[in-house]
Amino acid sequence: MKVLVDTCIWSLAFRRKKNPENKFTLELVELIKGFNAQIIGPIRQEVLSGIHEQSQFERLRNHLNAFPDLQITKSDYINAAKFFNLSRSRGVQGSNTDFLICAVAKRHNMPIFTADKDFFSFQEYFPIKLHVPRD
Repeated sequence: MKVLVDTCIWSLAFRRKKNPENKFTLELVELIKGFNAQIIGPIRQEVLSGIHEQSQFERLRNHLNAFPDLQITKSDYINAAKFFNLSRSRGVQGSNTDFLICAVAKRHNMPIFTADKDFFSFQEYFPIKLHVPRD
């Protein structure tokens, strides 16, 4: 099953040196091996943003080039705005990228792989599924 992988998971795997054997990184490796890891452009941008060393930026960019971006449609942006409005009316905060991830995942009927606790709150209000790593 294809899974939309959130920024925090890519960052854990490719940007941080601490504990490369954590359950999130190991699960991402399995998703990649099965050709099931998916990405969208805004996640790619977030992962690559803030890297000061050019060689590290290029290395990470090259790793991510193996993953084509899922296309984002006008309806995804509209649904992301609806999710934002619904969340705000319930007192739940999130980023524009988070809501766009939810909209794309919903359209593709694809679970989201994240370590961001906000998505558990979103799940109460939006028809999204979360991918949980195996223990």
